[in-house]
Amino acid sequence: MIRTVVEDDRYEPDPAVLNTKDLITGRHVLFLFDYVGTPTLTRVLPLLKYYEDEQIVEVAPLTGADPQRKPPYDRYVFNIRASYRDEAQALVDYFYRQGYRRIGFFGQADAYGKSGEVATAAALAKYGLKIVESVSYRRGTTFDADFRQQVEILRSSAVDAIITFGVPGGCAGFIRDVRLAGWQVPVANVSFAGSDELLKVLLASSRRLNRDLTSRLITSEVVPSPSQFQYPLVAKFRAVVSPESRNFVALEGWLNATVVWEALKRMRTNGSRGDFVAAMESLGGWDPGLGLKLTFSPSSHQGLHQVWLLRADPAAWIPLNPAATK
Repeated sequence: MIRTVVEDDRYEPDPAVLNTKDLITGRHVLFLFDYVGTPTLTRVLPLLKYYEDEQIVEVAPLTGADPQRKPPYDRYVFNIRASYRDEAQALVDYFYRQGYRRIGFFGQADAYGKSGEVATAAALAKYGLKIVESVSYRRGTTFDADFRQQVEILRSSAVDAIITFGVPGGCAGFIRDVRLAGWQVPVANVSFAGSDELLKVLLASSRRLNRDLTSRLITSEVVPSPSQFQYPLVAKFRAVVSPESRNFVALEGWLNATVVWEALKRMRTNGSRGDFVAAMESLGGWDPGLGLKLTFSPSSHQGLHQVWLLRADPAAWIPLNPAATK
């Protein structure tokens, strides 16, 4: 029997820390699972190190940031999804192949946005390029906010493509103001921007304004499209999950649970936290149904590096040519 204990940190660091302490010392959970966000997980990492004698690990956080992928914290986290560096590189590679050289950056003003900016700069450096201009917005800013100042700063810097690291409300509001300014610059979002919700908001606004706000949009994802049923993982997902609930986040959750279930099957009955860690590390070379083998081992807690690129067309995300993926 598997029992999940769910806590809500409201995407805020302080509740995330308090919840984590309770889950470790109060609820005595076997492992931590599916934490959401860079600002929250980053604050939790020192707590995991503090309780290292408890052999507690976090599995499959929904963030591609660096801190949990580097010492001293990499040993306390199993990352299944590709990193933000992987996503940024895939997007920069795509823009470079399309002839774009002046890349601008729009990001959330916190650890998540900074991770994205660092990742984008590193990806551009491989081509001898730099971010032309960078702008930000405050975490918690909604779609209805005014992003015209950020738009004007980037436009006046003559950027010819933009990479964003934000959440649905912030990114969608920014894209709305880009298009309402008559600027048809291509805009690329990463997986944490919530591409399904982002497109839904932009389509609704397009109808209200009688303007197309969805043109020239790209997104990077760490799972395939839920419509790509040629992948065994996706086929199983579609067989169980209703059509209205099939989205990228749900599919990522399905992938995470698939990996965890395989590890649990490899454990001894009534195994310890240490047994679970060993089971996770034994999954190197195992394919969860994506035609890709996990790279977990005692020395590596990074599972996948694959990135899928898609474009808005206009009411759905359509996979780009496989050559555009990394």
